[in-house]
Amino acid sequence: MGCVTLCRLLWPMLKTSRGHVVNVIGGAARTPDAGYLIGGSVNAAMHNFTKGLSGLGKRDGVNVNAIHPGITETDRVAQLLAQRAAAGGRSVEDERQAYLQREGLSRMGRPEDVAALAVFLTSESARHIQGTAIAVDGGRTPGLY
Repeated sequence: MGCVTLCRLLWPMLKTSRGHVVNVIGGAARTPDAGYLIGGSVNAAMHNFTKGLSGLGKRDGVNVNAIHPGITETDRVAQLLAQRAAAGGRSVEDERQAYLQREGLSRMGRPEDVAALAVFLTSESARHIQGTAIAVDGGRTPGLY
């Protein structure tokens, strides 16, 4: 896990600069899926790491938080939609609309949606936010936290 190594190596500098750590973690950390057990387990481990590290951050003046992006308009998602569309014999747009309807979403997330939260979490305005994981998923993720 590269973020664990990075945090370990950069922690002295983060302490000195009162820096920020924002881990981007898949939403399967919160919503187990029988078809995605390995990925979900890794996501849950990263969520646990983030929460644990935030305790050190509180002590050392480093903000540590996480973002759980939902499905976001990226090249990877475009490839997945194309694969599913081809497998189902329909257009990519039909596959996209079927997904949105199934999930009750009006649109997919955009990279700017995730970036805006990351910028906020690394600002002075977010200094009192510590050890939190925030979903940017249009309300898709069920659950209480």
